[in-house]
Amino acid sequence: MKYEVYTDIRKDAELRIFEFVSIGKFGAIRKRISFMPTSLPYVYNLAFGDINKDGEIDDISISDNGDRNKILATLAKVLDQYTYKYPERFIYFRGSTKERTRLYRMAIGLNLEELSESF
Repeated sequence: MKYEVYTDIRKDAELRIFEFVSIGKFGAIRKRISFMPTSLPYVYNLAFGDINKDGEIDDISISDNGDRNKILATLAKVLDQYTYKYPERFIYFRGSTKERTRLYRMAIGLNLEELSESF
């Protein structure tokens, strides 16, 4: 995606968990991307959201920090890194709400040509 991305991304050795900080109009908000196996072989679920006070992913909160495109481009960058290391795996994701699913579909649609080159 031809948008700015967050570059200060922490990740574990297996690339199961990625964390970065969203910087925007409401300050610094910690974000996490996690890849979890599903009951289907080679299918992994992508979970994404703010890191809450308990250190868990909150995929319901709306931070509205003004950096949506940068966050979505960072997600694409992480997906690229993950699928490069694990090319045999399929990634499943959807929004936690209908509105978020629509947002993801719109972002993919607007960048489909470029994303199709990698995925």
